[in-house]
Amino acid sequence: MVTRIGDRAVVLGAGTAGLLAARVLSDAYSDVVVIDHDRLPDGAAARRCVPQGRHIHVLVAGGMRAMEELLPGLTADLVGDGAPMVDQCGDVRWYLGGHRLRQAESDLTAVSASRPNLEHRVRSRVAARPGVRIVDRCDALGLTVSRDGRKVTGVRVLRRADGSVEEVLDADLVVDATGRGSRTPAWLERLGYHPPEREEVRVDLTYVTRTYASDPALMGGDLGILLAPSPPYPRGAAIQTIENGRCLVTAVGMLGHRPPSSPDGWVDFLRSLPRPDVYDAIRDAEPLDAPRSYHFPASRRQRYERCRRLPEGLLVTGDAACSFNPIYAQGMSVAAFEAGLLAEHLKGGREPDPHRWFRDMAKVVDVPWDMATGGDLAWPQVEGRRSAKVRLANRYLPLVHAAAAQDPELVRAFFRVAAMVDPPGTLFAAPVVGRVLRRTISACAAGSRTPAREPATPRPPR
Repeated sequence: MVTRIGDRAVVLGAGTAGLLAARVLSDAYSDVVVIDHDRLPDGAAARRCVPQGRHIHVLVAGGMRAMEELLPGLTADLVGDGAPMVDQCGDVRWYLGGHRLRQAESDLTAVSASRPNLEHRVRSRVAARPGVRIVDRCDALGLTVSRDGRKVTGVRVLRRADGSVEEVLDADLVVDATGRGSRTPAWLERLGYHPPEREEVRVDLTYVTRTYASDPALMGGDLGILLAPSPPYPRGAAIQTIENGRCLVTAVGMLGHRPPSSPDGWVDFLRSLPRPDVYDAIRDAEPLDAPRSYHFPASRRQRYERCRRLPEGLLVTGDAACSFNPIYAQGMSVAAFEAGLLAEHLKGGREPDPHRWFRDMAKVVDVPWDMATGGDLAWPQVEGRRSAKVRLANRYLPLVHAAAAQDPELVRAFFRVAAMVDPPGTLFAAPVVGRVLRRTISACAAGSRTPAREPATPRPPR
């Protein structure tokens, strides 16, 4: 049971991280106000201020479970909208490190919904919470603080309507969930605090996506295909089946390789990939829209946990604190984990301590950050420190991928880590290492090939 802590909490940003934070805060504050710069749609529509929202988003099994705990019934809502439940090991065709992983049934299931529909369902549920207000077309201009500057007391805002004037929205707690464009570092500096250290790993990633009518027959009955870029080939593609009988098809380029946004050039890009699976699935299909591009320059982490001084009454969450290379599908899941952490911090019945919050949040972020940046550092062109742990992982994981082409148990073990259910250390446990080495030695000796799928057991209709 959470004790009421204060009268009002203000959340900056009505994306996934902000909405989940508001859901948790509604248990501890009488009034929770979520403000967003964008015009929020009434339904499941892409937003102008979320350019990546039109592209593939995968909510992995661990994140789906965390989100369902916060919003019971969310999964059923999304399935009711027509989003398929996907076994992330059995229903998706994965090519990692140049190897097609063997498909196998698992308990790693999640709803394959588009980002606009997921956000709409989360927003609707959070807006229905007692005491929650969501205000769109409202700009946050800066923080207000106590006379001694040690406590954040509210936010200066400007509503973008005719005749609006700047006003102060008083708050006992302010949570910044404004994403990569967060101005909290600049606001802190203006208030006399040192801004956080910033880490970046530049990947120069580009997505170009089109929507197609979904036809599982074109994918051999699968619900998704991923041809992941892997050294030395920085190009790839993916297909994700979503709601309303549609699928998203994304061409991916890293390290400055940018898929064309012209229709013919985009198709030629897919045709040029080393595996034909994605091109074969769409070559005779009719697209529902034109290609749309999205560029992601770098993974970025603000190291608030290293700040010696921080004002009370201010927290940061989601991409405003750490944004990941989207190819690893971590962002929404990490936001859900952080919302769960916020719930823990509110249980004491006192306002969250920012130093403790950022220390604990760093522990949540450390593992996915290390996984993502470690994977990026497998590319010699990516600048960054390659610790002994990173070098070991980037030598070992290609062996795991190669062995997983034959071994369904290794597929499950690998994806339990990728889906944020098990910690990465489980891949280095003796039983897993033993399976990897046995498969590697066997493959080198025999050069044998095995089917891409494990024999399936009967399953009820979807």
